Amino acid sequence: MENSGQFKFFIVDDDIFCANMYEQYLLNLNYTDITCYNNGNDCLNNLDQKPDIIFLDHNMEDITGFEVLKKIKRQNPNIYVVMISGQENIATVIDALKYGAFDYIIKDSIVSERMNLIITKIIKVKEDLKKSNPIIIRRFLFFF
Repeated sequence: MENSGQFKFFIVDDDIFCANMYEQYLLNLNYTDITCYNNGNDCLNNLDQKPDIIFLDHNMEDITGFEVLKKIKRQNPNIYVVMISGQENIATVIDALKYGAFDYIIKDSIVSERMNLIITKIIKVKEDLKKSNPIIIRRFLFFF
């Protein structure tokens, strides 16, 4: 498996309690490169830091999670964005995935366990991509 220290995380949530809880959970999993933002615009303005995974709140005051998601994907489609929301509405989940979210998490008592499962899925996807397309990936990396 890939070294967990190689991931750079952004946590974007206007609820400081939730953001701190997610950050602490990631720290407990030995991830250390974590940046928290309390609004979507700050996240968008710092995408040049090249995060690998963004945990993005759906319902924020300044700009909605969907708007942030769309802008992230336009700027860098390779960032794994995980939408987090208190809404259990299936239409919201479908829209998140349609706009490019890797996954969708409901804010509940097991949100931290779901975060860990999704990180494990992302690691597996990255490993599978490297195995299936090593030449294409090398060409792509050396092209830029």
